[in-house]
Amino acid sequence: MSASKIVMRLVSISFTVLIFLMVIYGLYEIGLRSYSYGYRIFAEPPVTTGEGRDRLVQIKNTMSDSDIAKLLEEKGLIRDKLLFVLQLKLSGYGGKILPGRYTLNTSMTADEMIQIMSREDTEEAEQEKSE
Repeated sequence: MSASKIVMRLVSISFTVLIFLMVIYGLYEIGLRSYSYGYRIFAEPPVTTGEGRDRLVQIKNTMSDSDIAKLLEEKGLIRDKLLFVLQLKLSGYGGKILPGRYTLNTSMTADEMIQIMSREDTEEAEQEKSE
């Protein structure tokens, strides 16, 4: 066997091992990111800690879940609108957000905001009836 064939065979094996290692590393990174994102669906912390800041949000009849998520992201109440839509669907409240005006705080979790926006606020309803 000539030296050039041995070198070519060595280069071929090295290249194959390198490709294999790159695939393994890519799968490892995808697994880490997938786990992190999946964990955040159920345990996403609030945007701020402590008192936070109040934000007024107006939800309309025509808004879809993704429109609501986009609005909350623009108001600084959530970090990731896609994550919020997934949280909404997995919580069972997908499509159940009621129209109205809500005062939400940046220290609230997504689950707390979803619960507030999916139930009728009896205080506001009573005020509107009395006016």
